[in-house]
Amino acid sequence: MAKVLKCGDVFSGCDTVIYGKDEDEVLAKEEEHARADHNMTMIPMDTIKEMANHIRDGVAPRRRWFGLR
Repeated sequence: MAKVLKCGDVFSGCDTVIYGKDEDEVLAKEEEHARADHNMTMIPMDTIKEMANHIRDGVAPRRRWFGLR
């Protein structure tokens, strides 16, 4: 089962949702997102722990392929 993290649970006001096959993948994607979109050059360990605590089981959205028959 996929793992999901709603960034807004950690960074108020952010509507980004991160999906991954496991917690490690979600954390890596969230750290990259925090650096790029929240201008964090260094992420404190307590923030990483908070990220990990908000990861839940979920289902990644299905991709839609338009124009293919």
